Parts: sequence; C-alpha cells; structure tokens
Amino acid sequence: MSHRMSHRPAGSLMNRLAELAAVTDTPGALTRLFLSPAHAKAIPLVEGWMREAGLQTHMDAIGNLVGRTRNSAGKPILLLGSHIDTVRDAGAYDGNFGVLAAISAIAEIGEELPYAVEILAFGDEEGVRFPQTLSGSRAIAGTFDPAALDGKDADGMTLGEALRGFGGDPLGIAAIARDRKQVLGYVELHIEQGPVLEAENLPVGVVTAINGASRFSVTVTGAAGHAGTVPMAMRKDALVAAAAQILAIQRLAAGIPDLVATVGALAVHPGAPNSIPGRVTYSIDLRAPSDELRKQAIAELGREIQQIAERHRVETVLRQTHDAAATQCAPWLQAQLASAVAAQGIEPFFLPSGAGHDAMAIASLCPVGMLFLRCKGGISHTPEESITEADADIAVAVLTRFLRQFKTET
Repeated sequence: MSHRMSHRPAGSLMNRLAELAAVTDTPGALTRLFLSPAHAKAIPLVEGWMREAGLQTHMDAIGNLVGRTRNSAGKPILLLGSHIDTVRDAGAYDGNFGVLAAISAIAEIGEELPYAVEILAFGDEEGVRFPQTLSGSRAIAGTFDPAALDGKDADGMTLGEALRGFGGDPLGIAAIARDRKQVLGYVELHIEQGPVLEAENLPVGVVTAINGASRFSVTVTGAAGHAGTVPMAMRKDALVAAAAQILAIQRLAAGIPDLVATVGALAVHPGAPNSIPGRVTYSIDLRAPSDELRKQAIAELGREIQQIAERHRVETVLRQTHDAAATQCAPWLQAQLASAVAAQGIEPFFLPSGAGHDAMAIASLCPVGMLFLRCKGGISHTPEESITEADADIAVAVLTRFLRQFKTET
C-alpha cells in the first residue's frame, strides 16, 4: 500500500524541502537566521504551500508564519509546527521538515475536521542571532519576555528594531498568545538528530520527553610548578585531578539509563609543556528525560568530584550556568501517535529527545507530543543531514492518520 495520496506528486515534499533549503543568507551554505533577508524570502514561499493546502495564512507580530484551516471559527485548535530558522551552515531538514510535513498532511486530508488546525512556522528556535531563543513559541505560549526585545545581535541591532524592520510589531506580541482554553494540544514532527532510530532500523519513533539540561563550569585549582623540579608525590596537579573527574563523569553517565553527560570545553593554565598545571576549567553538560534522575545524578556527581579533589589535594568549585526542566510529552498524545505508527505496520518505538525543541515552550500552554524521523547517522546541524523520501512519506502518513483519528484527552 502506498503512503502517497494520488493528488500529491511524487517527491513533492522532498522537492519543497530542497527548494526551501536554497533560501539562505550565505550562498553555498544554508544559513537562515531569525528576521534575516532569507527568513523574509522563506515566508512567502512556505505561505504559498500553506495556501495550496487550503489554509488561511498570516504573519504574526513576532514573525511566525501561521496557517489555519478554513471554516474553523469557534472550533478548538490543534497546533502543529516547527521552526524555519537554522544554525549557520545547516542541514535542510532540522525544523523545516516538521513545518512542510504538516502542510503535506493537511493537503492529503482534504476534508473538514471537527477541530481547527493551525500550522506554526516559528521564526526563532535556534537562538543564533539574538540572546533569547524560542522567541516565536514563547510568544504563542504567552511566556515571551519583553526584555528580550533589547537583546542585540552581533551588529548591535536590537530584536525590537529588527522586528519592526521585518514588518512585525513588538507592541503586539502579547496579543498573539493563545487562549489555553481553546487549544487542544501541540504536535511537532522533527528529525531525530541522533542515531537511535537508525540503530533500531525504524523510520519513526514517538518522543516520551525532551530532556532537561544542567550545565556547569568547573574550576580545579592546584599549584603550578616546574615540570622538572617538583617530585610526583608532592604535586598538586590540577589537570591530573580534572582528568580523574572527567573520567568519573563518563563512568557515572554510562551507568544510568537515559542520562547523558558531556565535557565539551577544557582550558589548562598556565598551559606550557614544562609547567605543572595549576588551574583547569572545564564544562559539564548533563541531560535526562526525568528531572528527578538529573538532580540525583548532579548530587552524586558533585560528591564524587569533591572526593577526587580531596585525594589530589586540589580545590574544585562547580558553578551552575544553565538549568532547564525536562518537558514530558502527554501520554495520551503519545498513545495516539503510537496507534498511527502501528497502523502503518511499524512497531511503535518510544525514545526521549536529547535536543531542545519548540515543544518545550509550548508545553506551558498545552499538552505536547512529538514524532521523530530517522536521519542518516544521527547527524544534524551540518549540511550532511539526510533523510529518505520513503521515511518522509511514512511520517506524513502517520501524521495524516493521527489527525483523522484525533480525539481530545478524556
């Protein structure tokens, strides 16, 4: 049985994704930042596809593109969407796939649903240009901080100035917040950005939660000295202590299911080959789908790091630099997505998301659900991002069935 309806030309979704990927601020590489010229060109392109699918469209005050099903005034609303901004030198599918796949699903349905659907093409998920991220989804959720309008990009332009130049309305942002009494939920399709589905040989998976994240800056202070004159037993080598701590972090994370921990930055002082390191700083990024699990891991990690510091006779200070709670996907939305997956003859598979998404912000407004699409090698945020047309068609078929069978939470 084909997953493609007869009125959808073969490869149209993939063709559209390729056409959108050509809209860039950097010739030869995909870079489409929030409120940039490329963003301005992307809006009418995506808007045209929304209108072809029968949607009424407008750009809202924060620069989101909104497409709504016709004849739906007064009906409760199911939100679909993702983002159309990118990182620098990006891939073609991160964010963009979720928006265009939702448009394809609405086009395939072609009939009036008992509820309204709004497809949201958010303009700022990546947070590359301005200090705040998730601006579009925060505005829809009613949690946008007006102070973010004063944030500046690398050229010194504020978000407020850029928004006015783009045709947005900084003073109108509060008014676009959705009424939680009218919103049924939010569903986002997204490439996995990880290797799990590929390893399971599955085209799609149902997301259980978006991991919470904690980040720390760690400073280890020992005593610098001459590499040739200080006996080994008398040293207070900050790098040796830090190395032991980093290995402990790896060991701890490897022993706890669904927990991931990364040391991605390290600096050694004085940093000379003939000097004993007297001070080392490094980062910790720790993520888990459960806040309780993450907090327990932080406490255990802190104890072990300090024990290592004592053994090496150094001082260690941990300073938290970031903390974001986990976002749980609604079990009833997970169940309906899983049912739609099973209807395609695919075993439902559940997995957490290690990356952040617009669903994190929308979760303060309404229940959220996510469907992941397999991507080659789990690679994302690079031009090497890759999906197959067959997998993309399956994801659209799953979303189409989900929408036709959608029932509100009981």
